[in-house]
Amino acid sequence: MALDIPEVKILLLGDAEVGKSTFLSRLTLGAHSHGGDDLPPYVLPALRDLDQPFTFDIRMYNRPYRFLFYDTASPENYTLLRPDFLILCFDITRRETLFALSSHWKKLVEGHFNYDEALPVMVLGLKRDLRREWSEEERVNRGGSVMPQEGLRVAQEMRCDRYAECSALTGKLCREVLEDVAKTAARTTTEKGAKSDGTACSVM
Repeated sequence: MALDIPEVKILLLGDAEVGKSTFLSRLTLGAHSHGGDDLPPYVLPALRDLDQPFTFDIRMYNRPYRFLFYDTASPENYTLLRPDFLILCFDITRRETLFALSSHWKKLVEGHFNYDEALPVMVLGLKRDLRREWSEEERVNRGGSVMPQEGLRVAQEMRCDRYAECSALTGKLCREVLEDVAKTAARTTTEKGAKSDGTACSVM
């Protein structure tokens, strides 16, 4: 008898050009996307919007899981989806995309996605490799790149469950983000839900 594989719908939301597609492309490399500070010597796989959902099979807790990733370019109207896990994405180099999470995307979440306290939400900062330290003028005017403590503060103000950053282009911290996403997604299939304490796992 074939093993029943739990499926988890994961929806990425955020402004255009924040790096969602590049992040999904990086995920196709799975646990081997270690990354470093230098650009990789290969081209990330090209993904087509029409191929959504992007399906990833991962094994942990000694059983397989199937994660179905969607973003706002999905052929299916993303506001009609019933996701199990939401990832709100912003571009670390564009401060306005972080503020858009609270001014626009969080309201959309609450209005369209059967929102309740059990639905896990992560804030994910992308293009980490392009962050630069503030100049004195930027420090005074609170401009320039979003710093980690700023992103974390906004995520906490929105009462989101997790905050993470990575560079999908270089792979920096992508493995850690993938593991966190995988743990949370897997826990959505349990009776206690994704907001319960999880146990250690490994992404294969």
